[in-house]
Amino acid sequence: MSNANPDDGDVPIYGYDKELRDKLEAKYDVGREQQARAYISEAIGAPVEGEFMDALHDGTVLVHLANAVVPGRLKPNASRLAFKQMENINAFLTVAAEIGCPSYELFQTVDLFEAKNPGQVVDAIFSFSRNAAKKGFRVPPLGPKLAQKQQREWTDAQLREGDKYQSPLQMGYSSGATQSTEKVVFGGHKSIVRNADPFHRYQG
Repeated sequence: MSNANPDDGDVPIYGYDKELRDKLEAKYDVGREQQARAYISEAIGAPVEGEFMDALHDGTVLVHLANAVVPGRLKPNASRLAFKQMENINAFLTVAAEIGCPSYELFQTVDLFEAKNPGQVVDAIFSFSRNAAKKGFRVPPLGPKLAQKQQREWTDAQLREGDKYQSPLQMGYSSGATQSTEKVVFGGHKSIVRNADPFHRYQG
């Protein structure tokens, strides 16, 4: 990942922003980046060349990725204007959410456009691949597949049969204690006898 270089016209970062950037770069997994790059290349039928964040920066590659899964859904904008490029990125994020990617697995536009959090961008590609596979997309997903919901159907007869049985907790199980053994009459009044021998019930 590239750092800001004043000679290239980029604004250098200092202080807390630099510290945060350094921590994110330290956690960045190049192996996952390579997997994400290969996935996109196979999906769109073209190589993703150069530095990964630079290749994705204007959003056009991501638009092509979204269209590979949902054909014709988006129209890429090749403009060099920043807001148009961010529109491309936002459009991809919209499609990603539509196919099932949870918001916490996606990234903010600035995470990619300003390279603030490249790791989250890669994580989003992994999430996109899993949810695309769930929709039947031809390219194998990155990482483990999403679990499929198992729907059980019960007949009325089976439900009625289950109602006949109660668990000990449902029956108020209390280690063998019953109304009879505890000499409790529900709805009655409990009398208190002062100075009574508490052990008289155990004497022969």
